[in-house]
Amino acid sequence: MARNSYFQFKQFRVEQGQSAMKITTDACLLGARAEVEHSHFILDIGAGTGLLSLMAAQRSDAVIDAVEMDDQAALQATENFKASPWSTQITLHHSSIQSFMPEKRYDCILCNPPFFENAFKAPCSKRSLARHTDSLSFMELATNIDRLLSDEGKAWILLPVDSSSLLLKEIKQVTELKLEQTITVRSSETHKDHRHILVLGYCNSESFHEQITIYSEHPFYTSATTELLKPYYLKL
Repeated sequence: MARNSYFQFKQFRVEQGQSAMKITTDACLLGARAEVEHSHFILDIGAGTGLLSLMAAQRSDAVIDAVEMDDQAALQATENFKASPWSTQITLHHSSIQSFMPEKRYDCILCNPPFFENAFKAPCSKRSLARHTDSLSFMELATNIDRLLSDEGKAWILLPVDSSSLLLKEIKQVTELKLEQTITVRSSETHKDHRHILVLGYCNSESFHEQITIYSEHPFYTSATTELLKPYYLKL
């Protein structure tokens, strides 16, 4: 996906010039696959450009709270929300998730969190902050999801394959949350899985697995990916 200063979707436009982390196909898959249609309250942790909140708003009538601690990203997300058809549905909270103290719990949490724990830092400090867990450790992410998720709620989290096991370790140690589903993402049938979408909740049933293959042959999407992204992408 080209990293332009904006990305135009069918029903909204996302300006991303001031955000450290740009829109990716993987993030769009998370936004398209997450089950938000029947949610009443949705929380977007680390909103960035506001992409996940906007994708959720397109498919639900939920009240959406987007939390972002970076100054420029928070400003950009606010502008994107105001310019969208759902300006009254989404609220940007300029805060760390650790300091966010709402009076409600959420039946859906969306998160595309910092990627790399104790890994080499990117040269750009803002991009480094967005991609690493220094400002939000996996233990903090786990405890805050546990604090904010309703008893019947689901949390949808996008992580690199190597990082998902680290988060699941913390989830098991500090919460009662269970892994209900793992959605693996790969570029094509000849590529290894590169992302996991973890679905967390308090259900004790056995977790199940789903595979998303993005391309049948680059740049052509598989039929499954096309169906997921068709409500959003202009050219599908």
